[in-house]
Amino acid sequence: MVAKSLEVRPLAETFGAEVVGVTLSRDMDADVFNEIKALWLRYEVLLFRDQQIEKEDLIEFSRRIGPLEIHLREEWLNKTHPELLQITNIRENGKPTGALADGEVGWHFDQIYLPKPAIASLLYSVKIPPAGGGTHFADMTAAYARLPRHLKDVVDGRTAIQSYVAFNRMYSTDTNAKQKNLTPDIVHPLVRTHPYSGRRALYVCPGMTIKINGLPEDESRSVLDELFAWTAREEFIYRHDWRVSDAILWDNACTMHRRDDFDGEHERLMLRTTILPQPDRAIPF
Repeated sequence: MVAKSLEVRPLAETFGAEVVGVTLSRDMDADVFNEIKALWLRYEVLLFRDQQIEKEDLIEFSRRIGPLEIHLREEWLNKTHPELLQITNIRENGKPTGALADGEVGWHFDQIYLPKPAIASLLYSVKIPPAGGGTHFADMTAAYARLPRHLKDVVDGRTAIQSYVAFNRMYSTDTNAKQKNLTPDIVHPLVRTHPYSGRRALYVCPGMTIKINGLPEDESRSVLDELFAWTAREEFIYRHDWRVSDAILWDNACTMHRRDDFDGEHERLMLRTTILPQPDRAIPF
């Protein structure tokens, strides 16, 4: 049961909530933190506006949810706080200082390409362009619950191949040899059981899911296209227009996300933590 001390404003039909009147400080009271964690599991995406906080606050708040991973793209980590991945189009001496620049970024789960994917991500806005760059979230729990029977019969019990190479080819830059060795194509279930809530959600995304195992290539492609169209229906989507000092915590086991492009003449800087589940609950099933 979630206490009633925090004001909660739903963001979309099936998921998402704004939590009002709280600061994500490193010394947050335990009762407030536990309430936020319960809200995160319930709503999957939590928005916190007007967060005038330091890098250490982002890191320590995130660490209370789960162990933090240092992202394998070390060239884009914050120089003083490597727990923070920079999502930015800012360059220094002509070189990118962060990931994903200013183009569109298609639907994906963070780290679906790893054996033990992240359970959550926390993204904090430092610089925002005057237009564009909105982030869309898709509720994959509701998408699975409402999935047409013919598709549910196909996906239940099946696995699919996830490819970081495919994502980078479409939306990012290539990895170096060391990073490639850490990210070979990998197999995960098409339906993931949440390690904490026990709810089932589709675990498939256009950015990285390239083949359903056990189906011929043409049938796999047809089913994936149908799944991708289904999960992008408006009834499952929350679109967020960022303000400076917004923070969003999302459940990476049951929501995927994408980003709109924006004018590269304007700078955009976001800081992201990557939060892992506890080791005994780390592998999707």
